[in-house]
Formats: sequence, C-alpha cells, structure tokens
Amino acid sequence: MSLLVVGSIGLDTVKTPVEERSDLLGGSASYAALGASFFTPVNLVGIVGDDFPQSEFQAWESRGIDTRGVQRVHGNTFRWSGEYAWDLNTRETRSVALNVFETFSPTLPEEYRATPFVLLANIAPNLQAHVLDQMNEPRFVLADTMDLWIKTTRSDLDRLLKRVDLLILNDSEAREITQETSLIRAGRKIQQSGPRFVAIKKGEHGALLFGQDEFFSCGAYPLEDIHDPTGAGDTFAGGLGGFVSAHAQGEVTFDLLRRAMIYGSVLASFCVEAFSLERLRHLRSDEISERYKMFKAMSQFESISR
Repeated sequence: MSLLVVGSIGLDTVKTPVEERSDLLGGSASYAALGASFFTPVNLVGIVGDDFPQSEFQAWESRGIDTRGVQRVHGNTFRWSGEYAWDLNTRETRSVALNVFETFSPTLPEEYRATPFVLLANIAPNLQAHVLDQMNEPRFVLADTMDLWIKTTRSDLDRLLKRVDLLILNDSEAREITQETSLIRAGRKIQQSGPRFVAIKKGEHGALLFGQDEFFSCGAYPLEDIHDPTGAGDTFAGGLGGFVSAHAQGEVTFDLLRRAMIYGSVLASFCVEAFSLERLRHLRSDEISERYKMFKAMSQFESISR
C-alpha cells in the first residue's frame, strides 16, 4: 500500500538560542513524506520554485518517494523564518514569503488518484478538500490543521472534517476549535464533527488518541539534546500515516492507530535531534525499532501482533 502526502514544501531559516541555520528544507509535506517513507511508498504533492535544489528531489527518490506530483514553477519557493526561545517550545515567526505557494492548486497525477491512504498535511482546508475531490474513494484519510485555519477558514474546515477519518492537531488547536479547556472533552467534541478518530499532540508531554469508545495516552520520548523542534508534528503525522498504510488489513482499527501513534512519536523524537530533516536522512530502521522497544517499555504499551 502507498500513502499520498500533500502539503507545503519550503526553505526555512531557523534560529535557536545557540545556533541559526538558513536555506533548510522545510514544509509540512517534506517532513511528513520522509517520516512516512520508513514504512511505505509515498506519493508526494506540492509546489516549489526555480530556487529549489534538485538534490532534494534525488534525496526524496532515494527514499522511495514518488515526486511526480511536485510542481516546479517559475518563481521562488515558499520561505519561512522562525526563532525559538530557550525552552524550545515557544516560537516566533520572523517572516513568511508564500512566493509560488500563494497560487498552489494541488493537481494529482492520474496514477495518484487511486492511492488508498491519504495524509492531508497542514495546508488550507479548501486545498485539502480539493485533493479529496480528485481521489477515487480512499480507504483512510488523515488530516492535519493549525490555528490559522481554525480562526480564518472555519467553515471550510468544518466541511472538511466530515470527510476525514483521523484529524491530527495540537492541544492549543483542540481547545481553539472546541472552546473546551479539557482535552478529553475537546477530543470527543471534535469527533462529533465528523472524524472517527482524533489525535491530539501535546509536544514534550506526548499525545492522546480518541476512538469511538476507546482512549489512549502516550508520553513523549525523553531526549537530552533537542536542536530544532521544527517539523516534529508533521513527522509524527507522517510516521503515523505511513505505518497505517503499511499495516492496515481491512478496516483501520483503534489498536493499529495506537501502535502507529507510538511509531509517529518515535520518528518525531529523532526529527528534533538535528536541524531540518538531517537526522531523518541518516536514520536507520534498526534505530527506529530499538527506540520503539524502549518507548513501549516506558509507556507499558501492549503491542498488537505483527
């Protein structure tokens, strides 16, 4: 099985309290696609400009990521610049230049339209819906979102939620979308809007998963060194979606999603150990398996059979 990933692709400048790096590969689709590629073939959809390095296409393809859905057009690639505070949780956006991303309209190659699993990474809800309009009845749809869309395009987001199987968002976004202080009430309330499952990310405090009558909470892997938190949430979503795509037998179950969420958390923990996708580029499957075992032991997570 393969996974369709659509979202932003950009070049980032990231400043932390100890270092600043520029022209880094970024964007929600970049992180999600690489995270998913450890488990399943990926069909990538996005847009880049003349300034985007050809070497990145080669790196994607070396990971089994199909790039026929990435549009290269005249102009500059989407660029973002951000600065992190000492706690590496608080982030300030210094600049955003949409460039070619401003007119992005995802167009799926014919070969992509029957892809059974879809991850709508963080882009505007109307673009996410436009992707689904081109699909041939996917088996399972995951979608990420952010506070910007909740505040500015709420009606579009509400319509999208009725077409989504699993919504992924962070804790502040869950509270924003529901106006609930309790994340438990927030998760259940979001389910009433359409998604069968909801995953709420809590950063260094782990994540929550809501099923129809089931609930799961996992912690975050404890790390001594965090260099760049950018893209951790997108990597989590990609790892989760990729694992589901690779292991789903028939209907996607809560038990499968629970295990996939652990793997997504493992991938995210590697992501933050270096700037951009540098750690993920050199990550080995045996490292993922070993950290999963440690993660499972710490959380006392009962693994489903392979």
